[in-house]
Amino acid sequence: MTLAVGEAKPPVRPGLEVLLTDSLHLVTGRRVGLVTNQGGIDRQGIHAVERLRAAGIDLVALYSPEHGFRGAADPGEAVASTVDSATGIPIYSLYGRTSRPTDDMLRGVEVLLVDLPDVGSRYFTFLATTIEVMRAAAANRIPVIVLDRPDPIGGRIQGNVLDTAFRSFIGSLAIPMRYGMTLGELARLAQGDLSLTTALTVVPAAGWRRRDDIVDLGFPFPAPSPNLKDVESLFHYPGICLFEGTALSVGRGTDHPFHQIGAPWLDTTRVLALLRAAKPKGVRFEGVTFMPVRPGDQKFADVTLPGIRLVITDRRKYDPIRTALEMLTAVRAVHGGQIGWIARHFDRLAGGPALRQAIEAGQAPRAIVAGWKGGLDDFERRRKLVLLYR
Repeated sequence: MTLAVGEAKPPVRPGLEVLLTDSLHLVTGRRVGLVTNQGGIDRQGIHAVERLRAAGIDLVALYSPEHGFRGAADPGEAVASTVDSATGIPIYSLYGRTSRPTDDMLRGVEVLLVDLPDVGSRYFTFLATTIEVMRAAAANRIPVIVLDRPDPIGGRIQGNVLDTAFRSFIGSLAIPMRYGMTLGELARLAQGDLSLTTALTVVPAAGWRRRDDIVDLGFPFPAPSPNLKDVESLFHYPGICLFEGTALSVGRGTDHPFHQIGAPWLDTTRVLALLRAAKPKGVRFEGVTFMPVRPGDQKFADVTLPGIRLVITDRRKYDPIRTALEMLTAVRAVHGGQIGWIARHFDRLAGGPALRQAIEAGQAPRAIVAGWKGGLDDFERRRKLVLLYR
């Protein structure tokens, strides 16, 4: 379809709305389980539970990922199963005693819907939850339908590809740190990579173009976790999250988590000089101070920290991973061992020890990034088989 000059582009519709308007036959007359959280909403902010029940769908079970059904639990906090007070429907936690739905949790369910708002970065656990749901569904011969949503940070590919020897719940597949795919596409990729026998259907987000991000779409933004408070944090997260595997704070417990780093010993003047000389595109740096309050990561609670804040100037040019490499190498150059690698955690985030070892060996960020090309080229070939959007 060609739009006339001045004609508005049709709005992008999330998979939830497409299901209800175009594909209701997939769930009509069946007992439905729904994997979702506070982000499972339509363009008007109405939740999937309300929309499905209003459409007469027999919704019999809910399942919640990390942070819980309401999205309020701290990162890594075990979440208990409960009952939805508004509907009386049981909410089974998939981030507590189990990460995979048990047979009891699935008893009586005839089809599983997955409607989760991904954040576009490998470290987030919703893909791992979706994979565990697909495994349990296959074992119980229950079809899975992913109600797809746009990748909120768009379709760009950046960062290294995970070494599958270091697969974990924060790195489920051999994908880059920023993969430029939707959760539905990732589920299709997982089906092939992991030889899953799940009967999988993806209801696409109608009208989404891979170059568009949440800023272009104007979608509502329910924070996907307590520390991803705003849209800009989503763009920083693929890079700044690497500092979780160091001694530095990433601003948890402040108004700007994942916008900044800090530590009591950080010499912001010297580190800022190195960063500004490196001139990463699409971002500028500011010296700040901040105090983490109940940060959750146990880093510098109630201590005023010198820090460095990132401010995006052009999100189209911004490479958060390359920028984070410049920051990691600058901090190490100024402070040496004070960077305080939490090696096991950093390596899980980085998809293996190679990145940490390269930084320790003094490799320049440009050389590190150049070394990722082969893995990224292979990823591009693999993902072409499962893409649903241009």
